[in-house]
Amino acid sequence: MGDNHTMILNMGPQHPSTHGVLRVVLELDGEVVVKATPDIGFLHRGLEKLAENKTYHQCIPLTDRLDYVAGMSNNLAYVLAVEKLLGLEVPPRAQAVRVLLCELQRISSHLLWLGTHAHDIGAMTPLFYALRERDEILFLFERVCGSRLTPSYFRVGGLAQDLPEGFVEKAREFTGTFDARVDEYETLLTRNKIWMKRTQGVGVLSAQEAINWGQTGPNLRASGVGWDLRKALPYCGYENYEFLVPTGRNGDVYDRYLVRMMEMRQSNRIVRQVLEKLPGGAVVADDPRVIYPPKEKVKQSIEALIHHFHLASEGFPTPPGEVYASIESPKGELGFYLVSDGTNKPWRFRVRPPSFINLSALSAMVEGRLISDVVAVIGSIDIVLAEIDR
Repeated sequence: MGDNHTMILNMGPQHPSTHGVLRVVLELDGEVVVKATPDIGFLHRGLEKLAENKTYHQCIPLTDRLDYVAGMSNNLAYVLAVEKLLGLEVPPRAQAVRVLLCELQRISSHLLWLGTHAHDIGAMTPLFYALRERDEILFLFERVCGSRLTPSYFRVGGLAQDLPEGFVEKAREFTGTFDARVDEYETLLTRNKIWMKRTQGVGVLSAQEAINWGQTGPNLRASGVGWDLRKALPYCGYENYEFLVPTGRNGDVYDRYLVRMMEMRQSNRIVRQVLEKLPGGAVVADDPRVIYPPKEKVKQSIEALIHHFHLASEGFPTPPGEVYASIESPKGELGFYLVSDGTNKPWRFRVRPPSFINLSALSAMVEGRLISDVVAVIGSIDIVLAEIDR
């Protein structure tokens, strides 16, 4: 029991709606939440310290394991930080492919969010519909890099290899039908009276509160703040594509749903633009400091063989200094802060995960609400515990 005859209830860490091993300590007065305290750390793996004992290239697979439903985005944010440290220019085709895959990843992440969030509240059908389209995207990823969840496809200086034959055609097929599929989801939920009653006016965060809590991504935009790093601080050539930044008005669970639904349409729009004007050329930078020599040279030249062996075994050094690079991941601003001491391993490796920041505002959104609203609010902020605990 808590103070004044309130009750303490542990929600999780083994609870289906916490989307991982999250424990929330709830203080209840009847069914009203008086206080909510998130308890994290159950999935801590010491990822940042592990990275400080690996070469820069060896760190790439570690980033897959942060937000494991958006591996491409994690890879991109990290390699952008290393490229910034090196002052490396990436070829136009590699930049376009990065945008293409990260927008497909955004759609995939939002689809999983939509299905699980709707299922938490009691709508089962959207889960099956959303996973149907998500599987098509994961199939595209599998064709590119052989993996559905942990791609490790982006490299410092470009890509691991070019897109496979037939990928562009398959991607066009997906984009051609996807908007109609989003219409199906909206038919099921957007004007559904039960859905609206469970989400409207629940978990409200005003624009100023969202800024004060450091919210980013769809959670910030649902509160009416049109901040998107792809527009505000464009990277990878995002300034060359036309898309809108959806915003909400009320900052509640319903607006977070609407913003993500609109974002999926805009991501599909970006993917179509990339496919229409995908440039040709190399997919890696012409920089022997970080790029392996061509296989033909390795088989013919001892210098190229030594260079290949050295990069594979020792990695590459970076100039002393510190950098911060961030991207607009599906969940918000994902940033990497690197400190280099001039060796082949980062001296300090720090992740700015959007899920951690977004979860911090949970108490402000649920206190004073019914316990049944807690599940809806947790689902609406879209968190992944592997990214929070690291």
